[in-house]
Amino acid sequence: MSSIEQTDDLNSIIRQHAEWLSGQLHSQRENLFPPNAQKTMRTFTSGEAAALLGVNDSYLRKLHLEGRGPSPALTPGNRRHYSVNDIQDLRILLEKTARKPGDYLPGRREGDKLQVIGVMNFKGGSGKTTSSAHLAQRLALKGYRVLAIDLDPQASLTALHGVQPEFDLQDGGTLYDAIRYESPVPIADVIRKTYIPNLDLIPGNLELMEFEHETPRALSQGKAGLFFFRVKEALMQVDSEYDVVVIDCPPQLGFLTMSALSAATGVMVTIHPEMLDVMSMSQFLRMTADLMDVIAESGADMSHDWMRYLLTRYEPADAPQNRIVAFLRTMYGDKVLNAPQLKSTAISDAGLTKQTLYEVERSAFTRSTYDRAVESLNAVNDEIAELIQQTWGRP
Repeated sequence: MSSIEQTDDLNSIIRQHAEWLSGQLHSQRENLFPPNAQKTMRTFTSGEAAALLGVNDSYLRKLHLEGRGPSPALTPGNRRHYSVNDIQDLRILLEKTARKPGDYLPGRREGDKLQVIGVMNFKGGSGKTTSSAHLAQRLALKGYRVLAIDLDPQASLTALHGVQPEFDLQDGGTLYDAIRYESPVPIADVIRKTYIPNLDLIPGNLELMEFEHETPRALSQGKAGLFFFRVKEALMQVDSEYDVVVIDCPPQLGFLTMSALSAATGVMVTIHPEMLDVMSMSQFLRMTADLMDVIAESGADMSHDWMRYLLTRYEPADAPQNRIVAFLRTMYGDKVLNAPQLKSTAISDAGLTKQTLYEVERSAFTRSTYDRAVESLNAVNDEIAELIQQTWGRP
């Protein structure tokens, strides 16, 4: 019998298991990313860089030969590879000679409001965090200034970006610090740069649950005020610094989720097209509507620019799933995103090393598996980008 099985006390067992698992995860991270190493983004082939920029590969080659812009790394076969910083520098260069503003830097212009996207569902396994991470990264790679907020105490979005909460956030550093009732700090104090230009992160951990515990007490003492404005008011401090905020909401309809809903301009609900998940979503939507009514009656503006359902972990060859998808599209129409997020071993395998599909090398998978998965993710995220542009009044 192992040392973690030598007690019948449930509390001790749980604590020992938690410490053991945390230690193993820390060891795994040390192996993948040594203590002094920083997680980095892979380089992109010239074809991938051209696709991200929306130009021809031949044009990038011409810029390189003319000595304009950053110099890409050359492989032994003389193939060009661009870093994420190279791509961002190229965006800035190309924007200066663009036919119209925003061709290469598609973010906000004067008069455009900050877009805050709440990604939510209260059933585990719906793909909420996977969708949040890939959306935030894709928008950043396409030139938007993005802030990703992990509002889920389980902190999976945080882990995907190279931060292990129980080791790296022992002294705070989550959004809780900026929205707590006693001595909140400026939100800028908890924002971290990531290894992707244009993408910043506010990590999460179990400390976020303190907001759920403190709000009822603050309400009873008359200190909470309009608690559901806490997230919105914190974001106002950095409004001009970002184009889009992506919030990975907790899998529950608590005070954190209500505050995120009040801050959101757009809402994306993830749906795994299985009957039990759809039944759960029915309860989720009913409860959400009731809570939004309560908040609206308290004076909050609960109107949103858009709401969409995202089909996740979709298997086109699964007949029961197809029936549910057809049912949802018939019922909700264009509120269901045209592009589904396909189920793929490439996405799940990338997660084993705490990476998104955008971070792993294409060579780690068979070409068809990788291409199919990444095309699915791009279609979803680019459809959201179109909604953002439409909200700003641009086709």
